[in-house]
Amino acid sequence: MNILLVEDSATLRHAMSQYISAAGHTPVLARSGEEALQMLEDTGIDMVIMDVEMPGLNGFETTRLIREWLGEHWIPIIFVTGLNDDENYREGIEAGGDDYLIKPVSSIIIQAKIRAMERITSMRDQLNRLNQELEALSQLDSLTHVFNRRTFTEKARQQWLISARQQLPLGALMIDVDHFKLYNDHYGHPAGDSCLIKVTEAIKSCLQRPADLLGRYGGEEFIVVLPDTDRNGMTTVANAIVEKVQSLQLEHLVSPTLPVVTVSIGGSSCERTAGFSLEQLIRSADKALYQAKRSGRNQNIISEIASHHTILVAETIPEQLDNISLLFGSHFNLLTTDNVLEAVEITRTIQPDLVIIDHRIAKKYDCLFLRHLKRSPELALTPLLLSVDEIMNDFDSHLPSLNVRMIPRQEDNADLLEKAQELLA
Repeated sequence: MNILLVEDSATLRHAMSQYISAAGHTPVLARSGEEALQMLEDTGIDMVIMDVEMPGLNGFETTRLIREWLGEHWIPIIFVTGLNDDENYREGIEAGGDDYLIKPVSSIIIQAKIRAMERITSMRDQLNRLNQELEALSQLDSLTHVFNRRTFTEKARQQWLISARQQLPLGALMIDVDHFKLYNDHYGHPAGDSCLIKVTEAIKSCLQRPADLLGRYGGEEFIVVLPDTDRNGMTTVANAIVEKVQSLQLEHLVSPTLPVVTVSIGGSSCERTAGFSLEQLIRSADKALYQAKRSGRNQNIISEIASHHTILVAETIPEQLDNISLLFGSHFNLLTTDNVLEAVEITRTIQPDLVIIDHRIAKKYDCLFLRHLKRSPELALTPLLLSVDEIMNDFDSHLPSLNVRMIPRQEDNADLLEKAQELLA
């Protein structure tokens, strides 16, 4: 171990460094509290032997600073002092010390204390390793040893944020083992478990990059997230997985598709993450998986989320309309109007993904726009942000059957963008 010896007396510093070396450890010498803090920052220190009475920062003050600087990382600190009253002992322990020796200290005593602290440090390191192993195990599916659904979702969100920040494409694959219930019923659950393990290894062998994520999403369902991958790249990976699993030649005589185990894959790619969410990407991949299964299985279908959602902004104040258009224009296909009849026509013909409407327009002609939405089951589901000067009750008879949220007009437009993205997700 590297043992930091903090002692202002050259004579004691030399003697105690000899004791440390004789115990088989490396002494790192400091003449003051200030110098000790510098040593701690520049050198890997495993233990501290600290003199209490020193000019400048005393041992107690230095220890408090060390504990603050190390945070949750613990190393043993032993005080050495000529003060032996109870109050000094109490202050030393409260400052963060772990043991307290009274000068003069013999070589036998100091070496015994070092061995005791070494055992505690070893137990701490072993406990930390066990905790890290338990943490790693808690992230994995117990059968296939790939990420479980919870951990996969956390890591996929991180990749989504990276892709958004770097403006890179992102893709998701949903993978389902074809007719797995028939397999389990015919061959038994132990054989089913073995099958899933082999399918997992086949999928992993087709993922070449460290950033590619694989998780077990359900019983026989797996999910893959492919960062910086466009639709063509996803198709290549999906084709490879389908072929690799079939090449395993795992017997599946009761499968209506082929007499071997096969998989169906649905994929969705997102060229630009702005205006979308990870949940939307996964839902889109899930829909593609459904199509692949309906089309005969043992194949993949890769779709692509549209580059932009379409938003209608109906606003009476030109400046507000300009501000929203400037902020939203790079994220969505934007349609704007200040006329209720035009707003009705746009929703009838275009069916936007979201409507942001000024309450003045919404109230016109006895709430014509809201009544128009209510009459159509499809339009009634359209997310609606209703911009109001204050929360009002004028619309109460219309709102319960609509997917609407009231927002105060003075709200910052950046916050409005966040709410729009949340509703679209």
